[in-house]
Amino acid sequence: MTAKPPTREQIARAADVLGLSLEPADLDEFTDMIRGTVETYYRPLDRLPDNLPPVKYPRTPGHFPTDAEDPLRAWYVKSTIEGSRRGKLRGKTVAIKDNICVAGLPMMNGASVLEGYVPEVDATVVTRTLDAGGTILGKAHCEYFCYSGSSHTNAQKTTLNPLNPEYTPGGSSSGCAALLAAGEVDLAIGSDQGGSIREPAAFSGLVGMKPTWGLVP
Repeated sequence: MTAKPPTREQIARAADVLGLSLEPADLDEFTDMIRGTVETYYRPLDRLPDNLPPVKYPRTPGHFPTDAEDPLRAWYVKSTIEGSRRGKLRGKTVAIKDNICVAGLPMMNGASVLEGYVPEVDATVVTRTLDAGGTILGKAHCEYFCYSGSSHTNAQKTTLNPLNPEYTPGGSSSGCAALLAAGEVDLAIGSDQGGSIREPAAFSGLVGMKPTWGLVP
């Protein structure tokens, strides 16, 4: 099943962590209640066809860079994905913000709770970048679930501004900004709901673009 209900023992351990005391009857009740809810909502999903889009471009196995490779603490994982031999981005190197799925490469979205997750698909923007001839060099660190305009909330590292390491490159697309400002990539794909592209661009002396909603089909 897509989502598995917790066991009685798992519920008991969770209660203990939270400082709750549950009687055996309570544990039985919660176990049955959660199992019923999960099965009601997720069994229909399991019956749907699995229409995952194919991964079009091969890639090297990702690796986590050492401090020597990544003095700005901007890369989460490095890989090389060569796109089409033709296109407007041919010859351009690209970093992808780590809240965007790249098949086969770890993704944590800046958050410790997602460490170990590896997507099976490429996000549409990744496929389009590769179709246009871009070469992806890896995934850039971002802030914890992208909730910060600075660069100090990532669960692993604090990203540094290459113009002055004592300053922040901004967030939440912090790694993208640092890599661009340092000249390690030609382009970076971030995301922006409340300034997460625009702020790092301003903090790092870059051009950042948030397209009008709905402009890109």
